[in-house]
This record gives sequence, C-alpha cells and structure tokens, in this order.
Amino acid sequence: MDETVKQHPMAARGRGSGSNASGRYEPMARIRIDDGWGAMDEAPPPIRTEVNRDTSRTILARNTSPDIGFDRSINPYRGCEHGCSYCFARPTHAWLGLSPGLDFETKLFVKPDAATLLARELRRPRYQCRPIAMGTNTDPYQPIERKFGVTREVLKVLQAFNHPVTIVTKSNLVLRDLDILADMAARNQAKVAISVTTLDRQLARRMEPRAPTPERRLAAIAGLSAAGVPAAVMVAPLIPALNDPEIEAIVAAAAGAGAGEAGYVLLRLPLEIKALWREWLETHVPDRASRVLRHIRDAHGGKDYDATFGKRQVGGGAYAELLRQRFEMACRRAGLNERSFDLDGSKFSPPATAGDQLNLL
Repeated sequence: MDETVKQHPMAARGRGSGSNASGRYEPMARIRIDDGWGAMDEAPPPIRTEVNRDTSRTILARNTSPDIGFDRSINPYRGCEHGCSYCFARPTHAWLGLSPGLDFETKLFVKPDAATLLARELRRPRYQCRPIAMGTNTDPYQPIERKFGVTREVLKVLQAFNHPVTIVTKSNLVLRDLDILADMAARNQAKVAISVTTLDRQLARRMEPRAPTPERRLAAIAGLSAAGVPAAVMVAPLIPALNDPEIEAIVAAAAGAGAGEAGYVLLRLPLEIKALWREWLETHVPDRASRVLRHIRDAHGGKDYDATFGKRQVGGGAYAELLRQRFEMACRRAGLNERSFDLDGSKFSPPATAGDQLNLL
C-alpha cells in the first residue's frame, strides 16, 4: 500500500510520473492531502532510486500472442529508471504490490542470476532454439545496467551457445557490448532496434526523463551499423497530435544514421496507464491533452485502449490508417524495410563444460 498518490513536484522532479497511486491488486489506497497545518509546505527531498534483488528461478518468459514476432524473451530488470511516462510495462509493478507510477521507476529489481539461469535453460535436452527478444518489457540498457551488467552477461551466454537475439532499447549503452554483438551479427545471430520517440530534445526530456537524448540514440544506430550489427529504428510509441508530425523526420534521420529497418507502435494505454497518461498530458501539454486523447479513442473504437490482437499495436479507423500510410511512405522514401534480417538459429549448440564426456574420434 502506498503512502501517497499525488507527489510534491520537487519530490518527483526528473521522473516521468507525478503520482504513486496504489496498484490494482491493493485493497486500500492512501491519498496525501493538506490538513491545513502546513505539513506539505516544505518540499521533501527528491525520490531516490532503490534497487532490490529479484530471486526468480526462471529467466525466459514465453508468450503465444499471434501479433508479436517472438515467443520468448528475457527481462534482466523489473521496473525501469528511464521513467517513460507512457510505458506500457508500468502495470507489471502492480503484481509486486507496488505502484505503476513512481514506484515503477524508483523501486527497481535486478536479476543477478539471469545468465546462470539462461545457460541452464538452454542446456535442457528438449530446448528448441528460436530468437530470444530483450527489451520487450523494460529496457535492458537502463542506467543500472552500468553497475550490474546483467544484460552483458546474458549476451555472453547467447554468444557462447550460438543463440540468436534481438534487442530493443533507448540507450546508447548498447555500444558498450559491440564486441559481443558484432561477433554474433557476423554469424547472423543479432540485431538491435533503437527506439526514437521524438527528435525534439525538450519533449524527449519531459516524456522520457532519464533516457538518452535523441542525438545519442541516432549515434547508437550509427555505431551499430558501422560495426556490422543490423540496426532498426522503432518510432514507438507513436502519439497522435504529439509526436506523429515527426514520423518522416525520424525515419529519415534513422536511415541517414544507418538503420535498415523501421517499425512503429501506436500509443498503448492498458490498465493504470490511462490515468497516468492523462495526468502527464494535463501537466506538460494541457493545450493538446483533449486532442491527443480524442485521436487515441478514435483509433481504438471510442475506448482509451483496445487490447484485441492485431489492433493493440496499430489501432484502427481513419486516423490510424493515415498514420500507417505516412509511415510506410516515409520508409519507402528512405529505403528502409527493403529486405528482412532474419536471424540464424541453425548453429545453436551448448558449449562443452567441465566434466562433459569427450567426443570419440
């Protein structure tokens, strides 16, 4: 149960959410109010990031969703310090008894045993190799990766097993692991997508307060491409009346940096994200709040969100169709998506370990 909902502006400074409402599984919620005695006059200190150990016994998450191009993924961290205001992963914190608001970006969980658990899973006799996706829920290269290095250790395992991997991230920290990724890419076993939501540095700072700047993300695409790692750009989320005027500019800039593929995802507002997003709009772009929400509802049949497979990623209706056409035309002009970069899992082979019986010649 959270102590507060609406936080003092100074306490939440530098964060994507301004509130900390209890998750949907909590039986009660507390709302902080001014009782007239000046208890809220003095600004509290900024909320600091806490990192706790996640003791999960498995590391591969499986899905059977027909509109997602992978069936397994790895998330080295729970929660994300990037603090993206729109992040569709925020509701997952409710499973932990925490708030999808500020808790999601300040109370993080690290999986230090991820590489060991992965190696154990890949050695199972019945394991069948298909690309593993990273960055599908929280960013594997968020700031705490610099300290804990869980993502790098996971990549080392995948490299040793000749196992293909796809990565989605907002961070140029991915360039730290070019030694691994370039080697895997040379065997057609790795590709990376960089999420570029906007080229407007000020808008990016408000929406994604602790993520790298747009310039650094484009530099990451350039660095990956130069090292021979297939690089893509994800214009995600695409937000009507906020960043959709930048579709053509983002695609062109990414292509200029060396991207070979591009994709987009329409803004998703599942569960608690609806209220968090409205709050963000009213705080940062009040003049456009109603317009943004109107277009979102138009794209989801009058609702804030439609979770139907095939619609949740791109929406429907006239406005969503216009966005699709603009995006595809921008890609054609930039020469993107002209060929697919399918990864090769045919070389998958668990490496020998101490105690293994030697093959007889």
